[in-house]
Amino acid sequence: MKNKKLYFALLLFLVSGILIYLLDGALPIGTGYSARYLCSHVFLQKRDPEEIFQREIKPTNPLFNTVSYEIDYEKKIVITKAFSLFKKKVAVYREGLGCTLMVDSTIEDLKKQAQNVKPRVYTGDIEPYLENSKNKRDIQFDMQSLDSVLERYLAEPDSKSNRNTRAIVISQNGEVIMEKYSQGISSDTLLLGWSMTKSVINALIGILVKDGKYNLEDKNLFPNWSEDQRKEITLNHLLRMNSGLEFEEVYGPFADATYMLYDSKITSDYAMNKPLKEEIGKVWYYSSGTTNLLSRLIFEANGGTLFQNTNFLRERLLDKVKMRGAIIESDSGGVFIGSSYMYASARDWARFGFLYLNNGVFNGERIFPDNWVAYSTTVTDNTPLGEYGAQIWLNKGNPEDPSQRKFPKLPSDLFYFGGYNKQIVAIIPSKKMVIVRLGVTTDQSWNHENFIEDILSTITNK
Repeated sequence: MKNKKLYFALLLFLVSGILIYLLDGALPIGTGYSARYLCSHVFLQKRDPEEIFQREIKPTNPLFNTVSYEIDYEKKIVITKAFSLFKKKVAVYREGLGCTLMVDSTIEDLKKQAQNVKPRVYTGDIEPYLENSKNKRDIQFDMQSLDSVLERYLAEPDSKSNRNTRAIVISQNGEVIMEKYSQGISSDTLLLGWSMTKSVINALIGILVKDGKYNLEDKNLFPNWSEDQRKEITLNHLLRMNSGLEFEEVYGPFADATYMLYDSKITSDYAMNKPLKEEIGKVWYYSSGTTNLLSRLIFEANGGTLFQNTNFLRERLLDKVKMRGAIIESDSGGVFIGSSYMYASARDWARFGFLYLNNGVFNGERIFPDNWVAYSTTVTDNTPLGEYGAQIWLNKGNPEDPSQRKFPKLPSDLFYFGGYNKQIVAIIPSKKMVIVRLGVTTDQSWNHENFIEDILSTITNK
């Protein structure tokens, strides 16, 4: 009997230890994600926090049911805890910069870091053209059918779905054909693109290449790589995600992606310290860590301060492309989180797509090199379906076999910026179209291929 009690006590001790270990690794992810997300959506979008928490955060992961939050509207901070006690996280809103998760820093540190960064003034627009030149629309639509399609995809398919479509914009040859928004969202609302931000990093690198600050074959990218094989990783390898660096693109406890985003002061430091896992240039693996390394290179090229980096983003890209309200949020070290955290209006995302449709030219000005879009949309070797270029998704696949591409029912020249929760900016050069969808889908109720196919079905002069 004593042996059974001892065995039970040891088992209970072991199970408790494992549970504590798992919670210790998991809870900071829940509190970190929730703090940042709530902060941005409350202070950028001026929305009700409880609606955001219940509709958009809790359905993302069962872990988030343990999280509670407090909002200090005067200090513009959000505080989250697990079980109201553990793993406290704080996100701080800074005007013109969005929210930053405070890791190994203080509110005073973050305020000092943001000195001299001016807020952006954004008044929206009603101009139907994405750029100043009024291009001739050369495709006609059955507008009634198009309206019906957009209404259907804006709505929830049933009472239990969590599709949460926020915005849809359809443009052709630079003209906005139709746009629709959910209740509480407008053409001014800044919406999170998640991994569509990676394609913005592509643009910023392109600008630096145009300036001669970087070359695609540059090596020795970081000082701590100089003494090992990582010195052979080129800028091209990072852009194409075939650097060979170890990284686990999983969003859960003890995974690289979540540690990097929610428990690291400087996200690029986390990725920079990863060892090689594969032979450089031989294996393609989608990695948010790789994009944050590119973001770090942008930061270093612009003086290594948040102020200078923000000015570069605004002056060389956002202002040129009339993306007046857009921001990329930074980590506690002041480096943009290029993997995940750009907010922009749906119109701004459409403008960014038009920049690529128009081969890097906006309002007659070349933003990045004339071959940059061609380079970025060239298939990276060893992608299973020919579905990735340089921080941009492709639909090329096998030209002889439509079933061997990402979206078999859609044109093979389609390329797109894609993000978590079913964000997409789809560019179709053969139709001169840009299609934007933004939302917070946490179930299986959204399908990009069906959505775009239904839009294309409303074209009348095929």
